[in-house]
Amino acid sequence: MRLAETVLAVNNDLPIRTDQTVHSGKVRSVYWLTAADSARLIAQKGYDVPADTPLAIMVISDRISAFDCIFHGEQGLQGIPGKGAALNAIANHWFSLFAKKGLADCHILDVPHPLVWIVQKAQPIKVEAIIRNYITGSMWRAYEKGEREFCGIRLPEGLQKDQKLPELLITPSTKGILSGIPGVPEQDDVNVSRADLEANYLAFGFKQPEHIDVYEILLKQGFEVIRAELEKLDQIFVDTKFEFGYVTDKMGDPKLIYMDEVGTPDSSRIWDGAAYRDGHIVENSKEGFRQMLLTSFPDPDILLNKHRMSEREAFARDTELALETMLATSKTYTSIAEKIIGQPLTLSNNPRAEIINVLRQEYDLIDG
Repeated sequence: MRLAETVLAVNNDLPIRTDQTVHSGKVRSVYWLTAADSARLIAQKGYDVPADTPLAIMVISDRISAFDCIFHGEQGLQGIPGKGAALNAIANHWFSLFAKKGLADCHILDVPHPLVWIVQKAQPIKVEAIIRNYITGSMWRAYEKGEREFCGIRLPEGLQKDQKLPELLITPSTKGILSGIPGVPEQDDVNVSRADLEANYLAFGFKQPEHIDVYEILLKQGFEVIRAELEKLDQIFVDTKFEFGYVTDKMGDPKLIYMDEVGTPDSSRIWDGAAYRDGHIVENSKEGFRQMLLTSFPDPDILLNKHRMSEREAFARDTELALETMLATSKTYTSIAEKIIGQPLTLSNNPRAEIINVLRQEYDLIDG
């Protein structure tokens, strides 16, 4: 079997029964089930949600996104082998650990296949909850240029690149383009302060102002659970992004839950502890792929400058990355996943056929 056939690159055309448009992001596609299928599965599978909860099938691809573009490789490789399974396995592991430790629930109700989640509908908070333990990446680049205030928090002088911060920093940014919020530009991924959230909590999707405290508590709790577990593996949890949303519990009350993914190589930076103590950085996350692009491309400003997006898109479209690069990235994802979950990953030879088969035979969600 060709390597390219083991990669799930297109995930928005599966014959899953739905009466809504399939929503496809950079990596995941979401199929909203019919009301009848949602109710049937809740009853048949015993999902712990209200009987009228809308459900969706969420299918992860093996595509790789960096700098808001999708990249591909030689030999028709449209994604990273094993990447989707690695991300799902890691997120499943952390969500299970959160549940064991009594943290908030998540949106996942079932895992029919290594690339598939069944999720409950949530009303997302319009904030990407970013928490940082070290100064690196975009924060370091801004600090090096003289910036000292980030999301309303002032950093001290004299910090060094990749240094541990004096305390955990919460540096939220907007999720999507929000309009009509004083002082917040109408563009995606804009840094906002705690004061911005408090003054405009409804616009950011919070139902009550005190829920901002809840979101920060859940963010810190989740970060600490993952940090402590990675430390046992001699891995450093550098920074990460969480997302939260509201669901309705069986009493009819709203509650905040974790959603999307947590603690994965796509949403986090993870460094090797031994290498860090020796004075250099070994990335066990997508950051290594991003750094490879920056260092190998003759004009890295195209990848960093939002005003050169058309050039960046052309570069991603027209550049076939070396097979060696794609396979090295695959090794990064699968190795850290197996280290975290403590067992080999389950990988697919024909993921599309496997997904269709399990959703037809065990969930009756495939027509024909």
